[in-house]
Amino acid sequence: MQAHPRYRELVEQGFAAANFIQDLGIRLVDCGPGWVEAELDILPRHLQQNGFIHAGVQTTLADHSAGAAAATALAEGFSVLTLEFKVNLLRPARSERLLCRAEVLKAGRQATVVEAEVFGYEKGERRLYSKASVTMAVVDLPA
Repeated sequence: MQAHPRYRELVEQGFAAANFIQDLGIRLVDCGPGWVEAELDILPRHLQQNGFIHAGVQTTLADHSAGAAAATALAEGFSVLTLEFKVNLLRPARSERLLCRAEVLKAGRQATVVEAEVFGYEKGERRLYSKASVTMAVVDLPA
């Protein structure tokens, strides 16, 4: 996989410019060629009716992190948009913070496939809450 020469700048801009991501409180932790880590401090607004972290919150964290990871492998003048994703919610999520690690499995000229895992900590133990497989369409940026 060929890394974009300004991958860190692109990832940071993508997090800063995504209003919904900012509203939720999702933050970039770190990134490198083909991977991104992001986190979210859980607030009451992130919970569903039974007190667990909402599936939509986990899915958004995984999807945005996957897109950012895919962006690290883009050529100049291109961006990515989510084409398809599948999320497996593995257990009810209760944690003060979520961490997501997204890694590019296959970067292509038209589509990029990324895997994203969402973790939390319960009683000091790291727990895998959800796992997503995300396909990103590679698109031309408007001039």
